[in-house]
Amino acid sequence: MSPTAPEDEVLHRLDNGVSWITLNRPEAMNAVTWDQRERIIALLGEASADPAVRAVVVTATGKGFCAGADLRADLRGGPAAGERVAGDVARMIRLGAQRLITAVLDCEKPVVAAVNGTAAGIGAHLALACDLVVAAEPARFIEVFVRRGLVPDGGGAYLLPRLVGPQKAKELMFFGDAVPAAEAERLGLVNKVVPAEELEAVARAWAERLAQGPTRAIAMTKQLVNASLDGDRATALAAEATAQEINMTTADANEGVASFVERRTPKYHGR
Repeated sequence: MSPTAPEDEVLHRLDNGVSWITLNRPEAMNAVTWDQRERIIALLGEASADPAVRAVVVTATGKGFCAGADLRADLRGGPAAGERVAGDVARMIRLGAQRLITAVLDCEKPVVAAVNGTAAGIGAHLALACDLVVAAEPARFIEVFVRRGLVPDGGGAYLLPRLVGPQKAKELMFFGDAVPAAEAERLGLVNKVVPAEELEAVARAWAERLAQGPTRAIAMTKQLVNASLDGDRATALAAEATAQEINMTTADANEGVASFVERRTPKYHGR
């Protein structure tokens, strides 16, 4: 079992090869505590290492996906404002919000966000760090930091320009306006918007389809795409060639080629 947060605050189940991670503090709009972050990070790490897990869904209960960090809980767990010294806040961000987002980006299995409601601050970044985002029609995305006089954290200034470009990213972060799901889809923040009552079914269908795929090939594809905007062309092409070389040693790659030659549907096992 993963440590820290009470089990009922982060629900977890494994179903048909899909690890379902569900934030469950609906009374707080799923504002995430330090302990919840630790449990989510641990579950994502376990998903990477467990061959039985072939896809992940991150979702939440109630009307909110995640209203951001629970600042009250964070402040209770750290030094008071008058007691802080230089480095305390940066350390808290590195060990908290940044580790959470990095855990999603580095998870070796594809991660689907099923956004049921408001995703604000680190909650928005948690969703946007996922590989695919399905949102319910009532969902909203809010770069809420500016409303609190804060600088965006949790990788927001890294993620947003890569999704919508620097000008639009600045608009979202400078004004902090709520972006409805339909607008988020138009901007490229969301892959698909569905009626609220269909959210779980669509997320399940996508995740289970991923779970039937060539897991290692998908993992390496994720790594290539995530790194593509951080380096030059030569580096990207070298990484691609290396990934192809490694992937051709997997059973799934051999199955894929054999099924093509034999004109049949491939059966992948994630190995």
